[in-house]
Formats: sequence, C-alpha cells, structure tokens
Amino acid sequence: MVEPNPIDFRVGIGFDSHPLVPDRRLVLGGVEVPFHLGLSGHSDGDVLVHAIMDALLGAAALGDKGVHFPSSDPQYKDISSLALLTRVADLVHGAGWRISNVDATMLAQNPRLGPYLDTMRAQVGSALSTTADLIGIKVTTTDFLGFVGREEGMAACAVASLIKEA
Repeated sequence: MVEPNPIDFRVGIGFDSHPLVPDRRLVLGGVEVPFHLGLSGHSDGDVLVHAIMDALLGAAALGDKGVHFPSSDPQYKDISSLALLTRVADLVHGAGWRISNVDATMLAQNPRLGPYLDTMRAQVGSALSTTADLIGIKVTTTDFLGFVGREEGMAACAVASLIKEA
C-alpha cells in the first residue's frame, strides 16, 4: 500500500441560490439590505453565507451544510446564517485546519449591493474569527438573463482555502 502524502493546503467551492419572496427580510453576508423582497429559506436565506459555508466544509472534507444543519430540524428555522457560519468555522478548526482566505461572488440583478460589501466582509470575517482582509466579496448582475436577471432569486458562489494547522 502506498502511504498518502500529507496535504497541508486545500480548496473548496460552494454554491447556493434561493427564490425572492415578499414579506421576508433580505439578508446577505449577515447584513439586512433594504429591499421589497427577501430570500426564502429555512434559515434566514443568506445565499452568500450558505455558499461560504459549503466552500469551507468542502475544503475540510466535512460534508455540506445540509449534513450539519438540515432544513428538517426546527432548531434552524429562521436562524442567522452567521451563527451557522461560526459553527462551521469551529468544525473546520476542530478538524485541524486554518482558514487562509474566502472569495465569493453574489449574483443579483437588484438591489444594488455595492454599498454593503465592506460590512458583509467584516461580518463574515468576524463569524470566522478572522480579519476582513482575508474575505473577498463581490457582486455581479446576470444582465437580465435567467432567474437572477428576472429578479426571481439570487445566487452566490464561493471558494475557500485552508491551511493545515501546525
């Protein structure tokens, strides 16, 4: 049998999308954004944080957010996704990994999210017990294409890199 080489660096990707619905707060990156629609979901529907959670869990080979926080469990109903992100960070650290960086992109036609990006970076960094300079968050439209362009929903994708703790 061949002895595996120790891996001291990993990368994971994450993706999430939710429909936009009336009578719901719009929460992205832990920030409540004024808008007439919000994202449907069992938790607060924060697609940005959900994508980041899956990127981190994937990099650490710990499954996905549904394994750890199933939507069938009532304790997660309307919970802050930032609280779940903190738990993910604990799982990642507990498995012997340190977060090197996170980079994410949100897909949203409206509202304009640029003014909120620095606050989102700070919120995500805080939930991960790291600094905002290790968190990249961007936003793009889909130029009116698809469900995002028709303002039926939003999506986010994320990449996270981890370094093995010494």
